[in-house]
Amino acid sequence: MNYLSVEKISRRYGEKLLFEDISFGLDQGQKVALVGINGCGKSSLLKILAGVEGPDEGKLSMRKGIRLGYLPQEPALPESRTVAEVVFNADVPALKLLKEYEQLLQKGAAGSQQRLQQLTAEIDALQAWDYEVKVRQILSKLGVNFLDTPIARLSGGQRKRVALARLLIESPELLILDEPTNHLDIDSIEWLEKYLSASKQSLLMVTHDRYFLDSITNEIFELDGGKLYVYKGNYEYFLEKKAEREQLQDEAVDKARNLLRTELEWLRRSPKARTSKSRSRIDSVHALQKRAAQSRDTRELNFQVQGRRLGGKILELHQVSKSYGELPILRDFSYKFAKNERVGIVGPNGVGKTTFLRLLTGELPPDQGHIEKGSTVHIGHYRQEGLRFRPGQKIIEVIQEVAEGIQNSKGNFFDAGQLLTYFYFPHHLHQAPVSILSGGERRRLYLLRILMQNPNFLIMDEPTNDLDLMTLRRLEAFLMDFPACLVIVSHDRYFMDRLVDHIFVFEGQGRIKDFPGSYSQYQAWKASQSP
Repeated sequence: MNYLSVEKISRRYGEKLLFEDISFGLDQGQKVALVGINGCGKSSLLKILAGVEGPDEGKLSMRKGIRLGYLPQEPALPESRTVAEVVFNADVPALKLLKEYEQLLQKGAAGSQQRLQQLTAEIDALQAWDYEVKVRQILSKLGVNFLDTPIARLSGGQRKRVALARLLIESPELLILDEPTNHLDIDSIEWLEKYLSASKQSLLMVTHDRYFLDSITNEIFELDGGKLYVYKGNYEYFLEKKAEREQLQDEAVDKARNLLRTELEWLRRSPKARTSKSRSRIDSVHALQKRAAQSRDTRELNFQVQGRRLGGKILELHQVSKSYGELPILRDFSYKFAKNERVGIVGPNGVGKTTFLRLLTGELPPDQGHIEKGSTVHIGHYRQEGLRFRPGQKIIEVIQEVAEGIQNSKGNFFDAGQLLTYFYFPHHLHQAPVSILSGGERRRLYLLRILMQNPNFLIMDEPTNDLDLMTLRRLEAFLMDFPACLVIVSHDRYFMDRLVDHIFVFEGQGRIKDFPGSYSQYQAWKASQSP
């Protein structure tokens, strides 16, 4: 059964074409991941499907009676309401009955007994008692334990979790989700993964989490160069078929260029065309010029930089303790970082992972103990807050403020423009203002700025948030042979499994467990410890 049909829709952002004449459908039970480089139009497409924006051309049609739920990257919630008022005002009959039932019980009015009996019968008929358990589970698993807090006081991450909780409670037939795993800790992501996998709802989502993608979906839509490509398989299948498609496109472009040279030579030799046959041939030359102009930068740079020297002492923590009020973050923690070691940091939201990073950088002093940094250590810190830039600042200037270029391990020099191109900023954007970039593109630019500092101790706080899959692949390729220390806080399990040697598990109350292995190995070990 078809839920949603999209016919030949197009969208531009100013002069930039996002996509053109794309068509597809979403059927009952279909679960699809939408991928593409930042700025290609993924979020714009989701907004069109959700009815938030309209296409420039084309049309959409929704099956009558189908309810659609949409989670944007930055949900808009009523500022004056509390979290409870937002969550429990979901448009669900069972929830409304339970809400009225609870209110009548609290009033305790004698005249309410008849209505209570009616409500009890209606709740029984809808099996709404089980629904209340489901609601409490959703709130608990997503970490929404601040029901009395006004929306105006919530962080961006908390708002995202509240909006996601309300959406799951409403349980529409069709879900449109834009980066649903952002701002969730790993336990919440794994719960959501199981929840959506078991659900019969139809789903279209943008996600950078490859384990999440593979677990839930078996079909991938890719936006690339303004077109939509469909892959009936998992992430590995997508990479394989995408490579085949791009190779065929490159061969077609090369063929068009060779033919174009022949046709241009004919034009130069021939008198001014007068016959319809000649005019037709001239028209074909114009079409060839358009095809021959299509190009992709397929060159792979050796972006492995010449690392800074690290001395014998790197970073040492001696009996360090830190608390926020009565919340302990660290208790008598001691550790000596070794040369080129790679540490992943995991744990629930709110246990102090970001605070720990700020202790390492020296931004925060410990309450007790001390931290010693070696004289040769140069720290690069990728923060969750992202890029700061001046009004009107150009994209290339953000990089040139740090360095004009870098030298790789083979002694080759790459300037700022080459590095921007390598990280998917085409040449025509280099002189453009940063303000035109999407949120994901700004994070990609911020990432490159940090790497250009050539640190020998790299600290990354949720680096995968809002980055596209293609950028993540290039980032991973760079970090795989990064000749320095690496400390990563991330909820992206695939990213962590590829890059870290051991895990600091923040268990809460100032306790940290050092596990010798990847995150997946830690999960397997933890499961083996369960009775």
